[in-house]
Amino acid sequence: MATPALRIGLTGGIGSGKSTVAGLLASHGAAIIDTDAIARRLTLPGGAAIPGIRDTFGDALIDASGAMDRERMRALAFTDPQAKKRLEAILHPLIGIETAREADASTPRVKVFDVPLLVESGRWRAIVDRVLVVDCSVETQVERVMRRAGWAEDAVRRVIAQQATRAQRLACADAVIVNDGLSLEQLAVEVNQLWARWCTPA
Repeated sequence: MATPALRIGLTGGIGSGKSTVAGLLASHGAAIIDTDAIARRLTLPGGAAIPGIRDTFGDALIDASGAMDRERMRALAFTDPQAKKRLEAILHPLIGIETAREADASTPRVKVFDVPLLVESGRWRAIVDRVLVVDCSVETQVERVMRRAGWAEDAVRRVIAQQATRAQRLACADAVIVNDGLSLEQLAVEVNQLWARWCTPA
């Protein structure tokens, strides 16, 4: 009898190093289903979300290429919570469909669902077998995003304020990788240990 798939929900705040952990899990052979990447594809020219975005927000939120204008949409969502909810109402059902399609099409036994808003959505706990949280201090988050993306500090802190708190994420976790002050090699050791514990057949 085939060993059933292990479905891991991976989450963490902006700048936590979640994507790096996803890459390390992929190096062990896990399939990574990245909901952020799916959302980006849905909002590219010709993406399935574009008609709904145009109908809801108008042509001003569609750029010259036919994609969603990400910067203008981000600015709108920061200042108008109802706009954020309307965008999520368009995107989330489409993301759910594509996530399920990718998971069903993937062959590795370990399937990692990389979901930034896993805790906020409220539905993922019932979908996955285990939840892995990548955690770090808020100050580390701010420093990393400012260095990586060139954002202003207040912009990073606004995003953090809109995400689940560290306590909320930790309350959902089956395992936590604390990614504060770790080198890439040290982070890889943490992932190796987790893989041995969760994903290596007894």
